[in-house]
Amino acid sequence: MSINNYLNKYCRSWIMAKVSPSILAADFSSLGKEVYRVGKAADMIHFDVMDGLFVPNITFGPAVLASIRRHTALPIEAHLMIQKPSGFLDRFAVSGATFITVHVEADSSIRTLKRIRELGALPGIALNPSTPVSAVKPALGHVSLVLVMTVNPGFGGQGFIMSSISRIRQIRSMILEQDLDVLIEVDGGINLDTAKKAVGAGADVLVAGSYVYGSRNPAQAINALKKLKCKDI
Repeated sequence: MSINNYLNKYCRSWIMAKVSPSILAADFSSLGKEVYRVGKAADMIHFDVMDGLFVPNITFGPAVLASIRRHTALPIEAHLMIQKPSGFLDRFAVSGATFITVHVEADSSIRTLKRIRELGALPGIALNPSTPVSAVKPALGHVSLVLVMTVNPGFGGQGFIMSSISRIRQIRSMILEQDLDVLIEVDGGINLDTAKKAVGAGADVLVAGSYVYGSRNPAQAINALKKLKCKDI
């Protein structure tokens, strides 16, 4: 068993949660500054890509990712909430994405996940709240990250779906069974209370939009989330 999975199994008491602010909640008129002002506290930047088809909203494309890449050295996760992600992998990789996450509902093929890795990015797989957890199992050995949507994708500011907690636990169990080094990320409705529940269930990375960018002090909000540990739950 790897060291990460050993710690996952026996309560990672000295490992803090990682925080990935979602720029979906940032001020779009100055994204460079918005990324910079969370950069010293954040572990990653979450970049939501929506096409108006897979979800009922339209957000950013590869050119915007390339522009914010110039303002941060942090890992950037391109979360592709789009119908045909395979046609955009090259462009997001070239634009500077560290992780490229595709939805199991759109494309969970091993070929797509392998292509992401070939492009020099880390592959992730995401699933919506209504999708059975078992849908990600075939992909687990080919990804670096599983993103559990804790709201219905498409818009920020939604409330955390509490049934997600059992889904996080199920995915953590699958990862342990296969002895894999795979991060579990949660996205949607994250605040200090819901983050405690998610980390306690086995989440590694907290995507926080409104909680961070709606705060008077985004760095302080991030640091409060990062202090969460398994032993504190």
